[in-house]
Amino acid sequence: MMKTSLILLLILPLAVFAQRAQPTRQQILDHLAKMRATEKGMMNVSPAEGEYLSELVKKLKARRVLELGTSNGYSGIWIAMALRETGGRLITLDLDEGRRSLALKNFKATGFDDLIESRLGDALKMIPALQGPFELVFIDAWKPDYKKYLDMTLALVPSGGVIAAHNVDSHPSEMPDFLEAIRSHPQLKTEFVRVGPAGLSVSHKR
Repeated sequence: MMKTSLILLLILPLAVFAQRAQPTRQQILDHLAKMRATEKGMMNVSPAEGEYLSELVKKLKARRVLELGTSNGYSGIWIAMALRETGGRLITLDLDEGRRSLALKNFKATGFDDLIESRLGDALKMIPALQGPFELVFIDAWKPDYKKYLDMTLALVPSGGVIAAHNVDSHPSEMPDFLEAIRSHPQLKTEFVRVGPAGLSVSHKR
């Protein structure tokens, strides 16, 4: 009986370790590539844009990130890779139940489901209930509402934080008020980053 108990004591920690083992970076990158190849029509960031966002999280030492527009979770996984290093967490919002369901599966497959809180619903209705600070807000949702998202999240971002937005080069006609605002707002210093075809705006809060 004592011998059996000793064996169990040796085996159980190994089982717990196996359950908690995280996918390697290469395994995560492979899964991201598979997502791009098989999950079509998601309007994801490009791999280079994903890498840029990941590096931005690390540069900001972000502990809390807000994403508007989860889609299938592609950009959220890039962000979460950096949050694993900074000790942070991501809240991501999306209106579409099907995309969110797909994202949840991808978050679990890449081992980031413990770092990402996915919420289903209209961001314009959910943002007022959020509490800051968020060192990074990433906007990649309904383009004509970008200016509304900016106005609603600016107060949640501390000085030195960033509001980034996708598709500023590919869909400028759908967000002219947003583009004007990030260029002229006295609290923002904006740069345009063209590491991918859709374009990113990166607005640093003074």
